[in-house]
Amino acid sequence: MKLYIKYMVSNRCKVAVKDELKKLGLHYIMVDLGEVEIMENLSDEEWERVKTALFSVGFELIDDKRSVLIERVKNTIIDMIYHSNEVIKTKFSHYLSRKLNYNYTYLANLFSEVQGITIEQFIISHKIEKIKELIIYGELNITEIAWKMNYSSVAHLSNQFKKIVGLPPSHFKQLKEKKRRPIDEIGGTNNGFMGLTEGIRWKAKKVEKTQLPLYCSTYS
Repeated sequence: MKLYIKYMVSNRCKVAVKDELKKLGLHYIMVDLGEVEIMENLSDEEWERVKTALFSVGFELIDDKRSVLIERVKNTIIDMIYHSNEVIKTKFSHYLSRKLNYNYTYLANLFSEVQGITIEQFIISHKIEKIKELIIYGELNITEIAWKMNYSSVAHLSNQFKKIVGLPPSHFKQLKEKKRRPIDEIGGTNNGFMGLTEGIRWKAKKVEKTQLPLYCSTYS
């Protein structure tokens, strides 16, 4: 049986979900970002127990088909940006369509309708956060980062970074305190988009949810 879980954003989240399933005596076949397959078929009562257990550690069990698909879009993007060592050279529209087996126009329209932002805006927000990470690590220069993140030029990256963060990458690198945000707080409906000094100011609804545990709300 497959379960779809909201707010799973890192490998540590996978560990947390595995722990909860073990406590409930359930046997998992596969645990991925936002998606779990277990050996058992759950009764309504067991479903509620799983839902309560996951909620207690900051996750949300979902069964609405539209919500499930939105989470799959989000987790596919997050996995591509944060957890892949490959250079991002494919178009996200093609990648999402192939990975999820849906027409991209349908995915884009559904995402915008439900989330209040476009898939492109969601992708940009996470790419910028990944760029922050790469700048902080200091293993790549800005030209190499632009190539790795599939920007047409350093100028393109710098302009987009400044629009989101409020200052260019070179200035961000010089900051003593480099602010980063948990993945689950980026590009979602539970926060505004801070630091937009120019261009589009994306709208987002505030959603009440349990605070993710510290060990899960990280990038690893």
